[in-house]
Amino acid sequence: MAVAADATAPVATIRKKVSRPMVVAGILLAWLVLFAVLRGRQTLTLAAADLTALHRWLNDLNDSIGANRNSNPLFLYFFNEIRLAIDNLVTFVQSLISQPTGTRPVPQIGWLGVVGVTGYVSWAVGNWRVALLAVAGFTFFGLQGLWQESMDTLALTLSAVVVALLIGIPLGVWAGLSDRFNRIMTPFLDFMQTMPTFVYLAPLTLIFLIGGASAVITTVIYAAPPAIRITAHAIRSVPETTVEAADSLGATRTQQLVKVLLPMSKRTVVMGVNQTIMAALAMVTIAALIDAPGLGKTVVQALQSLDVGTAFNAGLAIVVMAIVLDRVTTAAAGRAEAARRTGGRLLKWRRPLLVAGGIAAAVLVYLSHTYVWAAEFPGNGSTGSHIASAADTATTWLQDHLSGLTNALRDAITNGLLNPFQTLLTDSPWWLVGITLVALGAVLGGRWAAVTAAVCVGLLVGTGVWSDSMTTLASTAVATVLVMLLGVVFGVWMGRSPLVDRLVRPTLDAAQVMPPFVYLVPFLALFGATRFTAIVAAVVYAAPVAIKIIADGVRNVPESTVEAATSAGCNTWQIITKVQLPMARSALTLATNQGLIYVLSMVVVGGLVGAGALGYDVVAGFSQGELYGKGLAAGLAIVLLGVMFDRITQAAARRTRA
Repeated sequence: MAVAADATAPVATIRKKVSRPMVVAGILLAWLVLFAVLRGRQTLTLAAADLTALHRWLNDLNDSIGANRNSNPLFLYFFNEIRLAIDNLVTFVQSLISQPTGTRPVPQIGWLGVVGVTGYVSWAVGNWRVALLAVAGFTFFGLQGLWQESMDTLALTLSAVVVALLIGIPLGVWAGLSDRFNRIMTPFLDFMQTMPTFVYLAPLTLIFLIGGASAVITTVIYAAPPAIRITAHAIRSVPETTVEAADSLGATRTQQLVKVLLPMSKRTVVMGVNQTIMAALAMVTIAALIDAPGLGKTVVQALQSLDVGTAFNAGLAIVVMAIVLDRVTTAAAGRAEAARRTGGRLLKWRRPLLVAGGIAAAVLVYLSHTYVWAAEFPGNGSTGSHIASAADTATTWLQDHLSGLTNALRDAITNGLLNPFQTLLTDSPWWLVGITLVALGAVLGGRWAAVTAAVCVGLLVGTGVWSDSMTTLASTAVATVLVMLLGVVFGVWMGRSPLVDRLVRPTLDAAQVMPPFVYLVPFLALFGATRFTAIVAAVVYAAPVAIKIIADGVRNVPESTVEAATSAGCNTWQIITKVQLPMARSALTLATNQGLIYVLSMVVVGGLVGAGALGYDVVAGFSQGELYGKGLAAGLAIVLLGVMFDRITQAAARRTRA
């Protein structure tokens, strides 16, 4: 025993001396050495028009499904029925507020009725301030000349949200009541929320074709997880003592659910509805790529033709809609608390006012259904033309006066960081990159992270888009580095200063409700159609979540520890680098995880503005039939990259906390 102890002692000493960062540095150094020797060999490069056997098989599968869609029993009695039901729902909602039906030249409810109902509902579920905001926001859509596009987007969003909540809330209640069901659902929800929005589109068009119905089905799948997860959390957050008290009074499980659990979790469930609505709006705009009508289609067409003014005008409408929907549902969640603060002084007037407001809204609906002047928004949308013109003028000015600065910034990051890393990834042998990723997974996340990385690398090779995957990986990694730099700087600042936190956090909250498309427009004006545009948009899109996580991590460092370091003579820089950041390393790891997932999502969307790689493959697959299989494989490759990033960083976060 003594001999064995003597033999293991040196091993333990070596392990203590060789830290994890040293092992990571060793792996990267070995990669660089082998890259210098093996550069350009076995890179699995595939030209844009070339296809692999898998891509051709997927093309044939698409053709086969199209040919047998109306004869195969699975489609005839299941998928086609789902599509028909959703299509009828979408058509019904569109006929109400956005599209003419039958012999009517206008929808059943015109702009005046929609604005009236929106204001009334916003006041009824929230307060008068959000009602004014909603009325102003919806009127702005008409002034922009985008009334019908906005109503199409709203119709698709509402249709998807209704279906998502009908599915999500019952499943969430079930997951809240049953530990076993919750354990079954959690991996699926993790997987669904990890996948970038782009990825949902390709496989579902294979089954449901392109169009509004497919857009709604895609949106339902994307928007349901928040409803399920937050409802389950709300049910589980009800105090155990309250449930035991109801049980001791003889309440059945149904009575406990209806009279105790659901009323006490209502506020949190409404926040789940808020998240579902925001997720639905984000997906509906992206679903324009599969021919979904609405504002997203206007933005996509403008981005593809580099028409910054039109894209900005439509993007502004999306932002306004996101703000209105977010504020209304947030106010609805806090209405009960606000009523308690007022002491119920207005409670006795609420019911008569609700009746009067309902009558006024009904009158506006009648007028908009009966008279053309109340059905069609007056004017020709000149405000939108002015906004687009001003955006074009600003773009021209920026390109004329700031091109030196923007081009210098773009070239510095592209030539100094992006190009070398992309060359390293794409010119290395595929197996060398694969071994490096598996080794990094093992060191950072442990055995199962390494196994996940190995499986993902193998499947990435099988998709036939290895080179494009490495290009996307390079852009994602560079953008994530920039996100973490911003996150550390602003997160530490917010974590150390409550005043800065109060000033900056509302902006970060607002930024997180914006759909991804919106971020591309201003940077397209600044940097043109390049992959750097996608990287900058990805950085701005992902930075808010990383900053907030790091700020919370820094703030949670015990005050006594900081005071001890101060009394020991540490200056501010030493306290940050020696105390607060090391003690917030689990928050840093989590911020890296979330930053990677958000960045990957936006980098892929950047395929619309010249980012190329996997994003372009997916977009080309929608528009060119012969590239459909390659686009589907690219979508699978995006999923694999997301899963690999998520598993490794989550495992690393768990090891950090341990």
